[in-house]
Amino acid sequence: MDKRPINDLMETTMQKIREMIDANTIIGDPITTADGITLIPVSKLSFGFAGGGSDFTKKQEHNPAMFGGGIGAGVKIEPVAFIIAKGESIKMLHIAPPATTTLDRVIENVPEIMDKITEFISKDKEDTND
Repeated sequence: MDKRPINDLMETTMQKIREMIDANTIIGDPITTADGITLIPVSKLSFGFAGGGSDFTKKQEHNPAMFGGGIGAGVKIEPVAFIIAKGESIKMLHIAPPATTTLDRVIENVPEIMDKITEFISKDKEDTND
């Protein structure tokens, strides 16, 4: 298969995208505060890519100078959470817009509700054993 000018455009664009995006784009560099807390930013990465081209000559003759094409790419990096580490404790703090539906609010509060239920059961067992 003949190499076309569109191939060069696509290869160059993909190389530039590879240069912009690495693991540090998703999991950021740790930030340590004065009181020993380490924050690690976590981001969501989305990108789109499109390209096209056309030869403007007759099929019988091939003239690489008669080519039209274009490539486009877009990248969106959105912070979504922080991993918080202090001593042996590690938590994830999500940065999300507030829940908009009742179901979203319930799902968002499940971990807290489970902690409270576990705490209540433990306290009830302690009271029963006394």
